[in-house]
Amino acid sequence: MIAREFRLHREGDVRRVRSRGKASAHGPLVARVLPNDLDPPRNRYTVIAGKRCGKSVQRNRLKRLTREALRGYHPWLRPGHDIVIICRGTVDEMPNLKAAQEALMRIFTKGTLWTVPPGQPGGPPAPGEPVTTGWTRPIAAEATQGEARQ
Repeated sequence: MIAREFRLHREGDVRRVRSRGKASAHGPLVARVLPNDLDPPRNRYTVIAGKRCGKSVQRNRLKRLTREALRGYHPWLRPGHDIVIICRGTVDEMPNLKAAQEALMRIFTKGTLWTVPPGQPGGPPAPGEPVTTGWTRPIAAEATQGEARQ
């Protein structure tokens, strides 16, 4: 589950991002990204799966896989964006976490949302690697705060 402070749950906010956000797609996922003006800057996410994706069991599985992949990539994304992920494929097109990670990695690379580019030391995990991060502040904010304390 996405931590409360990182959820985009107001219908008006979701509609605004879906209508005005920049779209990037890969495979069974489409992302709409729109900068926000939150202080302090942070990303907010929502995952949507329509009835074309299958019955409720299949839709919920797609959303769970996508949220888990987002959880792993969240610390490496530049803060200050509202992100709507739309599932347009079926469970056959995204059968596991690795497929969701591959699609999101391509989408975020295309949208230049990484703080550290993929493949760099200390960068986001490659698709198929275990997710070891949680819903925390972005890495850049933690490093800045750590330096201020010393």
